Amino acid sequence: MLNIIGARKYTYWFSGTLAVLSIIALATFGLRLGLDFQGGTLIETRFAKDPIPTVSEVQDALRPLDLRSLTVQVTGENGMIIRFLASDDSANGRVLEALRGVDAGLTVVRTDFIGASVSGDIRKNAVWGTLLSVLAIAAYIAFAFRKVSHPIGSWEYGWGAVIALAHDLLITTGFFAVLGKVYGVEVGVPFIAALLTILGYSVNDTIVVYDRIRENLLRSQRKADFETVVNRSVNETMSRSINTSLTVLIVLAVIAAIGGEGVRWFAVALLIGVGFGTYSSIFVASALLVTRYRMRTK
Repeated sequence: MLNIIGARKYTYWFSGTLAVLSIIALATFGLRLGLDFQGGTLIETRFAKDPIPTVSEVQDALRPLDLRSLTVQVTGENGMIIRFLASDDSANGRVLEALRGVDAGLTVVRTDFIGASVSGDIRKNAVWGTLLSVLAIAAYIAFAFRKVSHPIGSWEYGWGAVIALAHDLLITTGFFAVLGKVYGVEVGVPFIAALLTILGYSVNDTIVVYDRIRENLLRSQRKADFETVVNRSVNETMSRSINTSLTVLIVLAVIAAIGGEGVRWFAVALLIGVGFGTYSSIFVASALLVTRYRMRTK
């Protein structure tokens, strides 16, 4: 049996280092907010020319328009997605006129407008939705473990899970701050959906471990050492957690590798979050219970 809980200081150092690096990345780079959070226009086009114009040619054609936050991405074999921070018809018309100067036969697949007021509401709802989800999870776990109040209170199970969840979300957002700086990856509503999905998946894994701890505590009738019970419980559920997560990670890796632009970064966010969610369920959430127990006994 592996002494996972006994090595918790090393996992704390590892998690703490990643958390600090994520905070530095967020403070330095910030998240590259997409149209969902800033407002603007997205135009998807299909070119008639073969080969299609290069990204640099399209950017050169649009440069005289002085568009803010202009991004051009190739999609499919003959398409491009153009994003810019303007949401009025006149700007849209000028962009299409410039694009037809590059290829007179291009067609517009879709045009999406998001106003600044709508983007502000989305940003506010995203923050509140995430916070309320975390608090609801903490309250539910505290209620579910209300019959296990020895040697630590049931509410401490809830806060242990919340700290592990915050660890997962912080590292995921830190990764995307770096991806936004290096590769220009933007975050929007799909990224928030990925974070909420990570919350659900990670807490599910944590509850499985906590439930085994509860079973072993009730079975031992308070005679066994708490750290020993927790370590045995983690070992008993570790293979289940890893095997379940691996099946999900394999699917997400395939989606991230061959999926379209619309789902690729959603899959990458889940890939990072689910991976660290599994790690935190095994090495962080349960170890926090023992750390809290040692603090109380002192």
